[in-house]
Amino acid sequence: MEQAHQQPWNKGQLIGQKPPLKLKDIWTIRIHLQNADAVRDLALFNLAIDSKLRGCDLVSLRVRDIAHGHQVLTRAMVIQRKTQRPVQFELTETTRTAVAKWLELSHLKGEDFLFASRVSTSEHLSTRQYARIVHGWAEKAGLDPSVYGTHSMRRTKATLIYKRTKNLRAVQLLLGHSKLESTVRYLGIEVDDALEISEQTEI
Repeated sequence: MEQAHQQPWNKGQLIGQKPPLKLKDIWTIRIHLQNADAVRDLALFNLAIDSKLRGCDLVSLRVRDIAHGHQVLTRAMVIQRKTQRPVQFELTETTRTAVAKWLELSHLKGEDFLFASRVSTSEHLSTRQYARIVHGWAEKAGLDPSVYGTHSMRRTKATLIYKRTKNLRAVQLLLGHSKLESTVRYLGIEVDDALEISEQTEI
C-alpha cells in the first residue's frame, strides 16, 4: 500500500545560516532607534552586535556582567550556557553610551537582569521575545524579517572582523568556538577562501 505523501516540515521556509547585517543596515537601525528614543532597544541592539553572544546568553546578562556601579566596562566576560566556556567581548564607546543611558533610565541594580521581561512570567527577555525584536529591526531596515534572526546579530561583527582581517583564530576566540572548523562553518566561508588562508599560513 502506497504511503500518503507528507509535506516536509520546512516546506516554504528558508533553510541555512541567517545572514549578518551589513554596515548600512546597522546604521539604519541605529538611527531609527535613536529617532524613536527607544533607549532599551538601542542598548540591546548595540550590545548584541558588540558581544557576539548567542541569544540565550545575551538576554540573561545581568547589570554586573557589563558594569561596575554606573561605569560601563570596556571589556566583559561571560560563561556561555551552551558550552560552559568563558567568552570575552569588547564594548565600544557607542555601546557604552547606549547602555549607560539605559541604566540611568531604568535604575537597575547590579544583580538585576539588564533586559527585564515585560511579561510577568519571565524574569528577563526571552529568546522568543528577542527574536521578535530582531525581526522588527530587520523590517525597519527594509530587509525581509523572515530571513534575519538572532544569529544574524551574533554573526554581524564576527563577519565584518573576518572580512577585514582574515584572522579566523581571532574570530574563533571572539565567538567562543572550541574548534576552528565550527567558525569556518558558522561564518559560511567558502572552501577556496579557507584554502587560501591555509596557503598563506606557513608552519
